[in-house]
Amino acid sequence: MITSVSNNKIKYVCELQTSSKARRREGCFAAEGLRMFTETPARLITEAYVTEGFLNNAGCDADIRNKLDMIKYETVSDRVFEKISGTVNPQGILTVVRYRAYEVKDIIAGGGVILLLENIQDPGNLGTMLRTAEAAGTAGILLSKGSVDVYSPKVIRSTMGAIYRMPVAYGDIFAIMKDMKNSGYRIHAAALGFNSDYRDADYSGNVGILIGNEGNGLTKEAIECASDTVTIPMDGQAESLNAAVSAALLMYEARRNR
Repeated sequence: MITSVSNNKIKYVCELQTSSKARRREGCFAAEGLRMFTETPARLITEAYVTEGFLNNAGCDADIRNKLDMIKYETVSDRVFEKISGTVNPQGILTVVRYRAYEVKDIIAGGGVILLLENIQDPGNLGTMLRTAEAAGTAGILLSKGSVDVYSPKVIRSTMGAIYRMPVAYGDIFAIMKDMKNSGYRIHAAALGFNSDYRDADYSGNVGILIGNEGNGLTKEAIECASDTVTIPMDGQAESLNAAVSAALLMYEARRNR
């Protein structure tokens, strides 16, 4: 059992929890909780950390024990687990996961509906977008380099496992849009102040749905680079919709039309 917070393995996990640079360097991220452990394919798990309380818990059934036995895991003290945990009420299990590296060009070449995100900052929003994208049949998500790290702990928790099934890549958003348009995509930019109802847009063929920053929306340059603009009509005094809600409406409208 690991009982020291100064243990090198514990320091490594803490670095994955707090540093996007470390996650990129290692090609790994930390996924905490029982739901994420069960969702994670065993082949992607490099190691796991559990408390004695978790192992002895009645909820730790045969399937979970069998999966643990398939991989390399360490038992740690409650104090050590509190050190590596990023949650208020930890469940006593954390896995280190090797992530799949997707290329922008491969996601574009796959066709379908692609969600484009410019400077998204809220981890909960991004996690929700991944879950919704999977549910709506979206082919992939491409993000600007200024967006939040998809492998940060808060995003990972919010995806509820969709991170393992939704292709995601980062790049220069303007280069991405140029390549998509050259490949025959129509890119619909969600923006306020335009007389273009999102329900009237053409979602056939290959389509990009462009969503901007939570506070500032899309940049002028991104709007100008898109094929057209679409607006979600609103009643009352609301100034705008949450970015994840806007993305959900457009992705499901694309699904309905297709």
